[in-house]
Amino acid sequence: MNDDPRRQIKELLKTGRLTDLLIQTAGLHGHYCPGVAFGVKAGYAGLKRLGFGNTGMEELIAIVECNNCFVDGVQMSTGCTLGNNALVYKDLGKTAVTIVSRKANSAVRLVLKPRAWESDNATDREKEAADLFRRVVKERQKDPEASIRMQQLFKELSFETVEKPEGELFEIKEVPAELPEYAPIVDSAVCNVCGEEFMSTKDAGANSGSVCLNCAKADIMAVLGKGICVLKKGMFN
Repeated sequence: MNDDPRRQIKELLKTGRLTDLLIQTAGLHGHYCPGVAFGVKAGYAGLKRLGFGNTGMEELIAIVECNNCFVDGVQMSTGCTLGNNALVYKDLGKTAVTIVSRKANSAVRLVLKPRAWESDNATDREKEAADLFRRVVKERQKDPEASIRMQQLFKELSFETVEKPEGELFEIKEVPAELPEYAPIVDSAVCNVCGEEFMSTKDAGANSGSVCLNCAKADIMAVLGKGICVLKKGMFN
């Protein structure tokens, strides 16, 4: 049994085999698309400057500024995820990530440059992909053939993207290494209403005993497709 679960990924990163890493990332993400490829490439470019080691214990932090396909590529390449408390989400709507190393006390920020396929210099394939994206994803048109063609183009463009020079894709600069505190370890409580266990820091019961936020019908924060939102009491229940 391998003691390092990210050994294979680290080898792919160290040897620059990003097409293989893209294949693994698509397995997580569910499909190939340029956004995922940008994330894989950004994570690789950042780690190349900071070191590829990461055990998922918050020694490496990835601060993303969007909540789209890009983030899955960053998570796969860096090993920083929401679950291991090493992924920080800033709701700025920018395709950008800052990768910070506690060990090296250094950080690098990568921001995606304006994409060629949204400019007059776009190739015919890029223009076709952009048009199909508009029809299939933005406008939700029911066109199976267009959807299949879009997926085919996205796959081709994804593999081409991870092979492009990083400087062609991103603005890259060193930034101050500002790190969040380590994630707190808190006790659990049991809700007097539903009987489910929850983090004690989310107790809404006050003097009436432990009550989870859901049973208290409290407003809560959530990350939806449009970013960080307030879910009013009763929503999605």
